[in-house]
Amino acid sequence: MTVYPAFPSDGAEAAPLTVRVVDPLALSGDLAAAWDRLAGDASEPNVFAERWCLQPALHLLDAERRARLVMVQDGRDGPLIGIMPVAPATRYGRLPLRHVTGWAHPNHFHGAPLVRAGMESLFWSILLGWCDAAPWAQTMLHVPRLTEDGPLHRALIDVARLRGREAAVVHREERALLESDLSPAAYWDGAVRAKKRKELRRQANRLADEGQVAFRRRQQDEPLDPWIAAFLDLEARGWKGRAGSALASHGDTEAWFRAILTGAAGAGKLDMRALDLDARPLAMLVTFLSPPGGFSFKTAFDEDYARFSPGVLLQQENLDLLGDARIAWVDSCAAPGHPMIDSVWRERRRLVWVNAPLSGTADRLRFAALTKIESQWRHWKRGAPAVIEERDPT
Repeated sequence: MTVYPAFPSDGAEAAPLTVRVVDPLALSGDLAAAWDRLAGDASEPNVFAERWCLQPALHLLDAERRARLVMVQDGRDGPLIGIMPVAPATRYGRLPLRHVTGWAHPNHFHGAPLVRAGMESLFWSILLGWCDAAPWAQTMLHVPRLTEDGPLHRALIDVARLRGREAAVVHREERALLESDLSPAAYWDGAVRAKKRKELRRQANRLADEGQVAFRRRQQDEPLDPWIAAFLDLEARGWKGRAGSALASHGDTEAWFRAILTGAAGAGKLDMRALDLDARPLAMLVTFLSPPGGFSFKTAFDEDYARFSPGVLLQQENLDLLGDARIAWVDSCAAPGHPMIDSVWRERRRLVWVNAPLSGTADRLRFAALTKIESQWRHWKRGAPAVIEERDPT
């Protein structure tokens, strides 16, 4: 662990803050506990940055050990103000450009750091100032997947402006979100058109003709391993297994999945459901709950029974999350335009990818050049013929 004194970037009187670069494989008990407490006090919930999810990811999915786990702390022994995994990058898209990026992996669906509520600007100011002083950090901090107009996004824009340079939003996406005061039944009737609801009732009746249909929700005291094994098997037997992208297709992702479900269950944040036919799962759903939000992490279904829409039937049952007083919203974590979940969940979460420049003269020159290139690219793209992109419906 490396410890650095932290100073406000505007040259004001030194703040009693410490920046720690922590080895996630050698985390002290005190820092682990502080990380867990921070998750409960964060301005924006993000399960992918919580210890039970991120620590195994850094251990199992960062084979080259590129990531630096950066913690901003109030003094040497005070509470954590914020935590974020960052990594050096040598390319920015197709461009050879050294910069700092928020570290992520393919199943890391939200890029927000964990930051104590009310301290968002202080966190970004300290983090950017630390990057300014780090010899390996160049050009900018690239932060993917921030909630647009959320407290972290707004604070990053404000801090960059105070540092004398505008941060740039370089990409936007929106994905399905569940957020409503309606009852599950009222939400379903409003979200799904009558003709589709009638078809789903017919499919449910036809499925019942095949055998005993049951919905299950894992209980806290229920053994977890059978649920994990069943999900991994169900996913691997589908298109992801054939494409080699199922969790069980690679030892590191399977080990990570097992670790985070165990961690989420231990933290009381795991919601796992199944639709069974004769005690055999046809569809399964993994959701992580971090009040006041939730993240619908993974779903799988038996493709041999696709004609019965088991995944949609399970999502209908899953709407009882609307009745959970702890949960105000659930992020689908799905690709934009996902054909299934977009037809069931009506709300949308807007995400932005943000570039914040570092303060060195060479950094600012490179950032200005990049901003000009991206502006020209967007101008050209608006005038180019439309291209249909195929997206992974995860």
